Amino acid sequence: MRAFGFLSFGHYGPVPGSRVRTAGDMLKQTIELAEGADEIGVNGAYVRVHHFARQAASPIPLLTTMAARTKRIEVGTGVVDMRYENPLYLAEEAAALDLISDGRLALGVSRGSPETALRGYEAFGYTGSEDPRGADLARDKFELFMRAIDGEKLVESDTQMTPPGRLAIEPQSPTLRDHVWWGAGSRDTAEWVGRQGLNLMSSTLLTEADGRPFDVLQREQIDRFREAYRAAGHTGSPRVSVSRSVFPIVSAEDEMYFGVRSGHSQDQIGVIDGFRSTFGKTYADAPDRLVEQLLADEAVMSADTLMLTIPNQLGAEYNLHVLQAFAEHVAPALGWKPNTEGPVQGYAI
Repeated sequence: MRAFGFLSFGHYGPVPGSRVRTAGDMLKQTIELAEGADEIGVNGAYVRVHHFARQAASPIPLLTTMAARTKRIEVGTGVVDMRYENPLYLAEEAAALDLISDGRLALGVSRGSPETALRGYEAFGYTGSEDPRGADLARDKFELFMRAIDGEKLVESDTQMTPPGRLAIEPQSPTLRDHVWWGAGSRDTAEWVGRQGLNLMSSTLLTEADGRPFDVLQREQIDRFREAYRAAGHTGSPRVSVSRSVFPIVSAEDEMYFGVRSGHSQDQIGVIDGFRSTFGKTYADAPDRLVEQLLADEAVMSADTLMLTIPNQLGAEYNLHVLQAFAEHVAPALGWKPNTEGPVQGYAI
């Protein structure tokens, strides 16, 4: 592990104990948290994207503001659901954000996770999927998105307005392709990501369960990704991230929120999207024990970036405390390099 960041699901609502009661609270506090994290040396600020729910849904304005108010921290998504996107408009917005941030974008995309709405993307006007989960729609849109950011000339010009020929979308960012990640929930998908030459974003679950621990399954997923990347002839240092819930217990407030989980959390088996799946455990313990546990987590130590899923409804101030505690007491022992040492680099293939 070389870097860590926070991953916010962007929940908000007027429920007991919530310090994030409205969408405005969520957006402003996420910006505030990114600013504070940037000063601590945290490497990344990432947001989940969900529709038809009281969660973060429109990431580009949020990330653009975060980028404009910070200096070094990477801003990104984990992930944009391509089923809901206009691929050409997303290509324009992503290029603009990559340029504004000076290349500090980590654009995570995929088919997305299950939504509260049944085939909600059809309400956005995107129909024709033959897959009940819309996976074919997402892959087709992603292909067009990649063609667009690669500068392919996609439409004929109007000769009354410009010389004959074909036109590409604008703006173009020369670094955007390097900053595209695909969120993979299985080992087979991770191999596909490697063949595409993209970066890999792996979550706190895998749609697979064979009795082995979650971190072992996820480490195999990462290994398969890197081997597929190499076999396809790609060269370079692709990025790999994994997500974990990690809470150093260093105060009475931490103990109140997470002490009951200390030493008792374990992997879980459940069903998501019709697949028997493995869900990773929560790490909540004293810092020295967290170091031992995370050093033994094969996937965390194989990835270059660890995304810490935060309880955003506890507010920006408390979550900044969690990040500070992790940066001060845990991350250095795992190999962390703060953002003052430059952009994060993946491991060479």
